[in-house]
Amino acid sequence: MTTKVPLQDNLILDKSFQFSVRIPQFPQFLQLQKHYILVNQLQWSGTSTAAKVREVQNTENKTNNIHKFKIALKEVEETEFWLALCKELHKHSELTAVTEQLIKKQTIINNIISTSKKAFFANLLIH
Repeated sequence: MTTKVPLQDNLILDKSFQFSVRIPQFPQFLQLQKHYILVNQLQWSGTSTAAKVREVQNTENKTNNIHKFKIALKEVEETEFWLALCKELHKHSELTAVTEQLIKKQTIINNIISTSKKAFFANLLIH
């Protein structure tokens, strides 16, 4: 099932949303192992990135835009930590695919931040 959100032509918004749809389904095997803290942390950080990316859609200026994306990147990095911990504790086939999806999202956000900073500073030099 692929769910689309408004602004589906926005790559990072779409990838973040799709990851958020996938992440709550993923840790079911952790619940069976009674790793509830891991489940909660992974679900929290894994789904909050999409909310942060969505928030950027309504920022008022480039500086705020960069700041919001940096917050989203921190959430991605926290999710990466929880996934690494899960990998250490369990050898689950889904971990690799979820981690790869997360890394793609991380790369896109890093590129957006870098491009936004370049545009922001170029604009400062012009004025």
